[in-house]
Amino acid sequence: MNCPGPWYCNVTLWSGIAAWVVAQIAKLLVNMYKTHRFDHGFLLRLGGMPSSHSASVVAVATSAGLRLGFDSVVFAVALALALIVMVDAQSVRRAAGQQARLLNQLVQELFKEHHLSQQKLVEFLGHTRMEVLLGALLGIPTTLICHALMVK
Repeated sequence: MNCPGPWYCNVTLWSGIAAWVVAQIAKLLVNMYKTHRFDHGFLLRLGGMPSSHSASVVAVATSAGLRLGFDSVVFAVALALALIVMVDAQSVRRAAGQQARLLNQLVQELFKEHHLSQQKLVEFLGHTRMEVLLGALLGIPTTLICHALMVK
């Protein structure tokens, strides 16, 4: 493949980007199905079904495995990173979102009696295990498609 620049043909990079885009579009469609309205904010929002973080890191790890071998050091590092990101998404970030929801409720109650800021914390941060799993599963076929299109 003739590449105009070094990153244009980096199939691993493009696999991660493509998986993120596909997951964000899927997230938008899931939200449209649930709410029956179009909210373009879901294209950049954290949290929700499926996890775009999981899709991206699994896509990168899968691509590294396909390119360099599943016994390579690069694949091992990419897989370790993917596991850390996925555990973080369904534990730490999810807990932070639940805490934000509770704090927003407390501020709302206090605002009725006192003059406090009405600025709300972001509640939609983490993922359920199913959202992480489906994001991860989305990353694999996205990578296979990227490899089929880009690797000759």
